[in-house]
Amino acid sequence: MKILIIEDDAKIRDYIHKGLREAGHTADAAEDGETGQHLALTEKYDVLIVDRMLPKIDGLTLVKTLRGSGNLVGVLILSSLGDVDDRVTGLRAGGDDYLVKPFAFVELLARVEALGKRMAAPGAKQTTHLKAGDLEMDLLSRKVRRGGKVVELQAREFRLLEYLLKFKGQLVTRTMLLEGVWDYHFDPQSSVIDVHISRLRKKLGDTDSRLIKTVRGAGYIIEDGF
Repeated sequence: MKILIIEDDAKIRDYIHKGLREAGHTADAAEDGETGQHLALTEKYDVLIVDRMLPKIDGLTLVKTLRGSGNLVGVLILSSLGDVDDRVTGLRAGGDDYLVKPFAFVELLARVEALGKRMAAPGAKQTTHLKAGDLEMDLLSRKVRRGGKVVELQAREFRLLEYLLKFKGQLVTRTMLLEGVWDYHFDPQSSVIDVHISRLRKKLGDTDSRLIKTVRGAGYIIEDGF
């Protein structure tokens, strides 16, 4: 993959750069938001690693600018701010994942590679608007509507629905959801997916499970003709 690191701390930037190259990836680096934003808008990358606190242009503003231009490159936000509210703010700004400093490089690498696979997955169309029947999702404004009414979703619920809609008409297996939404590369034998699907259905008014259909023993599917 081709990855852009936007980090003002030279030690961290060089550490990530060296590790990514050793892992077989191509990596560019920028030390401030202005340079990073220019590179992100003029070059093609698979994933961006963006520090939240950057000189010239801060990380969240940078990500919002990219999303506003229609650029949907995968973004991993790095930050020393690790509260739930901070993580939610980062995700709502357009980040796809959020990693708190200090971090283990092996975890950063796993997250970057999972994000790259997710963005490149067949059927995961790069669009800013997803739709199925009367359900609409705007990836730029982070708004979901059903029948014209706004549906308030938490960050994980939004990500789950986005993943299902990107694979509209196709079976989405539990393994795909674990890797694509939770970044798990194994089955933790938990009810995490079932709980979130249940909450999502309730918020969407899908009481009869006609919107998000369960394929017993396999996974879930969203189709236009529900």
